[in-house]
Formats: sequence, structure tokens, C-alpha cells
Amino acid sequence: MTSRTSPRLARLASSIVCGNLLLAGLLTTPALAQEGFEYARPDISPESSSGYQEKPGWSTSSFAVAAANPLATDAGYQVIKAGGSAIDAAIAVQMVLTLVEPQSSGIGGGSFLMLFDGEEVHAFDGREKAPLGADESLFLNADGDPIDFMTAVESGRSVGVPGTLRMLELAHDEYGELPWKSLFAPAITLATEGFEISPRLHQSLVSTPSLAEDEIAGAYFFDDQGEPLEVGTTLRNPALAAILTKVAEEGSSALHTGEFAEDLVSRVRNHPELPGTLSLEDMAGYAALEREPLCTPWRDWEVCGFPPPSSGHLTLMQILGMMEALPEIETAIHEGVPTVDWLHPFLEASRLAFADRGRYIGDSDFVEPPGGDWNTLLAPDYLAKRAELIKQQSMGSGEARPGNPGSLETAYASQPQQPEHGTSHISIVDPRGQAVAMTSSIEQAFGSRIMANGGGELDGGYLLNNELTDFSFTPTDEQGTPIANRVQPGKRPRSSMSPTLVFERESGELVASLGSPGGAAIIHYTAQTLDAMLTRGVDAQQALDLPHAITTGGTVYLEQGRFPEATLSDLRGLGHEVETRELTSGLQALKVTEDGFYGGADPRREGVVMGD
Repeated sequence: MTSRTSPRLARLASSIVCGNLLLAGLLTTPALAQEGFEYARPDISPESSSGYQEKPGWSTSSFAVAAANPLATDAGYQVIKAGGSAIDAAIAVQMVLTLVEPQSSGIGGGSFLMLFDGEEVHAFDGREKAPLGADESLFLNADGDPIDFMTAVESGRSVGVPGTLRMLELAHDEYGELPWKSLFAPAITLATEGFEISPRLHQSLVSTPSLAEDEIAGAYFFDDQGEPLEVGTTLRNPALAAILTKVAEEGSSALHTGEFAEDLVSRVRNHPELPGTLSLEDMAGYAALEREPLCTPWRDWEVCGFPPPSSGHLTLMQILGMMEALPEIETAIHEGVPTVDWLHPFLEASRLAFADRGRYIGDSDFVEPPGGDWNTLLAPDYLAKRAELIKQQSMGSGEARPGNPGSLETAYASQPQQPEHGTSHISIVDPRGQAVAMTSSIEQAFGSRIMANGGGELDGGYLLNNELTDFSFTPTDEQGTPIANRVQPGKRPRSSMSPTLVFERESGELVASLGSPGGAAIIHYTAQTLDAMLTRGVDAQQALDLPHAITTGGTVYLEQGRFPEATLSDLRGLGHEVETRELTSGLQALKVTEDGFYGGADPRREGVVMGD
């Protein structure tokens, strides 16, 4: 944990500004009850499009909750209205997301959670772990070559030991205000009574036809003709309601031991094509961790994020640190679009940062940091030296090389690039001044495409992750040098998740909570939002509205339809290989203001901000 001074407490009692989302009448105040609170089911469906929908931005006075689905946001809102803490609200939000946004996160996956308790910053690690029976050959064929990526994803081998429930329980034991049991009421109610399928969930089903091949998922998400259920269809999940009811009563052990663990293990080990080794011992033995957060000075702020096994904070702060070492950019944003003057150094810094990421970063319980300290990667002198490599012309695809931030007892090889996907983000600040930034994932859309239902006859259930495909498929390079992020028994795979809390350097007061889904692009999305929101004079919503540009070292991808053709042409003229594609972030951001908070939700997803 990292110690901080107390933040400015937001003023109490005001009303939410809901813009044009027409949420009037939704925000019911639950009555306090012996169990914690009585959940008032909202009369709401997610927004009418899964494409780009402009968001108004939201001003609140005493607290704010931001999540990727209005039903989930409302659950957190009601918990805080009943006297719950930011941690309490995060639990309620995550349980509802398991139900209404099953393609992105859930109890079958893992999470990183950053908490500011009013005085100190904490980092709770609920990342999945490799089973003890997994080894470096997990994703290799009989000839020692990597198997097809999607074949690995849709298999039992990809499933890591889930950690979200264990992690939330650990945080709640210390920072919860309402009883654990009461926080499951929103998800249990919605699972029992049903919710309407949102456009985003429907589109995800359309895009993932292989999900229908899983017997449980096929019966739950698809009709008798094998077609994805339509938008607006009322979907009930009695199996998940039963599972969450038992977890509410017994805690996370209800999932990690007993009949639910047996069902999960059976689903993994009996996969018809590539079974995994996950065992009951793996499930029972999983422990969430509290790690030392990384808090990094940057300009006028201190940015706190997650340490390895996440690469998010280290990589995004390398990008921002290198850009800070370069001459100041006169015009970074013009008419709502990043300029080439900003994009070029951002993309070049990204190439260099991802080169370091591929060489050095892995689970810190298995991987030694350069020089014995992860902060060597963020040392100003090191980043200034790296920034000298950024020239007027691009260094080109695949030309960025790792630097030498500090000596290593064991040298690591650079990991070959492979896909990363998935995820959802939650940001919350409560009336006590406590703040949460939590990023949660099952990796791919619908994870491993394996659904577990607890072993009973009830419809529905929850999706199992495919997070083990975040490991390097190849354990060594051609010379036999080990890769830091290779598969090892009990190891957590490297992640890009970047839950972030920001503070003023001089006063220590809370400034912002933010984060995003998006695989490796989480790093770019979060870095761009930090830069725009804190240094470019735009508010939280405007920062989230900005079009995206990413590279992990090769091709530059610009968000399709969002940049002038001249921008593409100018970047190509600077030596970048440029393509356009959809870059579907899911950013949530809350920023402290003089009057309370101003929140933004990504226009590319269905999220909203609520608060008083």
C-alpha cells in the first residue's frame, strides 16, 4: 500500500445530471435493511445502439459510479445510497456485469482493483493463475510449434483459475460497509426476473457463432434455429441466480470448493478437443493478493496503477514519460481530433514502450525486474534516453528494440506478438472520499466459449475465461533464452489492464479514476485519456470521445472513420504503415471538480455515470 494525504471531500446532497439519456425516474433510493439494503429493480434497458453513441458527460456532487452497462451502474448507485462504500458498490456492479455483459467479464475471470481509502492507495490482485498441471508446453503441438491461437482460445487449456470473487472478498473484508450477502441482491434479482438483451450483447453473439457449439451457452444465448437472441429479448439466468445466492451466503469458497468447483473443473477437463489440467486443488488453493501499487510522478500529478503481472501502468507511463521528455507540442488536439504533431511521438513512444514490455514484464512472483525494481523502467533519465530515439521519421514497423534500464541476473528474450482482447472497467468515488478503479476480464469475447452452470439442470450460468492465452505460446527464443511471460505452474499471465488513480503531487488530493478494456490497446486508450484530460484542457467526456490511434510496434491502426484523410497521408509520409479499423475502447473516467465530480462514459459502449 502507498500512503497519501486525505482528499477533498465532495459536497453532499445534489442531483445527477443525466443529459439526454432520459434516466429520470430510474434512481430509486433503497431502504436500509438488516441485510444491508433492499434492491429496487430499475425500469431500464441499455442504450439503443452498440455503435458510437454520443454521451453528455455527467456532473455529480457527493459520489459517482461509472460502469459499462446502465443496469450495473444503477446497482452501484443504489448500494452507495444505502450507505455502502466504493468497494461495496464495485462488488454489486461486477455481479451485474457477469449477467448483463457476460462477453466481457464475470465471476469466471479475473480482475485488478485499485483502491484509495482516503489515506492510502491499495492494489488488489485477482488475476487468474495457471493450473499447477500446466507447463511451458501448454500451447505447443507435438512438434514443439505453437498451436493456432483461436484453437487455443476455444479450449480447456486456456482456462486459468478464476480470481475475481476471491479478490473482491479480500477487499470487502477490510473496506466493506454493507454485509457481503446484500451486495448480490441486484444481480440475483435481475438474473431471476430477467433483463433485456442489449444491442452490444446481441452484436457480440452475432460475431461469435462458435459460442453456440457449447451445449450450455448454445441453449442459453441462441434460439431453436441456432440464431442469436434478438435485441430486447428478456433473458433470465436461474443457474447464475442460484450460484450467486450460494456465494452470497457462503463467500467465495462456494465457487472455489464444492459442487460449483467440481462443475467448473469438469467443464475444463472434459473439453472434447483440448482439455485443460485445472483441478479442484487449483480452485481451492487460489489466493488473491494485495500488492504494492506503483505511483509515478508525471508533470503536476502522481499516477498510481497496478504493478506486474499487469504491464499496463509501466507501459503507459513509459509512453507519457518519453513524450514529457520531448519538446512541448503546441497543438495536440484540433477540432476534436489528435494532430499529427501529437500522434507521431505518441506512436513512436508506444513502439519503444512495447519493446520493453515484451522483454521485461511478467508475473513478479516469477520474473525479476530490471535492476531489482520495476521503477527502473520509469526512471526519468532512462526515459529521456529512450525519447532521443524518436526522430522526425518513424523508426518503422518492428524496428523498436528494448532498452537497458537495469541489470538482470537472468536475461529474457522478447516475446513474439499475439492477440489480446476482452474486459470491462468500473470507476467509483463514494461520499467518504474513497475511490475505486477496477478492470475485470475473461479475455476474449465470451472467454473460452465454455459456460458453467454449477452442475445442475437450470438454464444459464457464467462464462469461463481464456486468460492463459495471455501467456507467450513460445517459452523461449530460437537461442533458447526464456521469455519472461512464458507459461509456468501457478503463474499469473501478463495483462494490459490499467486501472488508474491520479492525485495532485503537492496536495495529495484525488484527481481522477479511470481505465478501459481493449486488450493491449488498453494502454494506449488510458494513456491518451490521461494526457488529454489532464494536460490538453478537455473534460472527461471530451477526452473519452477522442478518436484512437495505436501500435504495439508494427502497423499503426487509426480508428475507422474518425480521422481526416490528410492525417493518414501525413503519418504515412513520416514512415508509418497505417491502416484503419474499429477500436472499441470502453473507457470510464471520473474527475474531481470544485463542485464534486464530472464523469464520462465511452461513446463506443453502453456505459453511463450515475451519482448524487
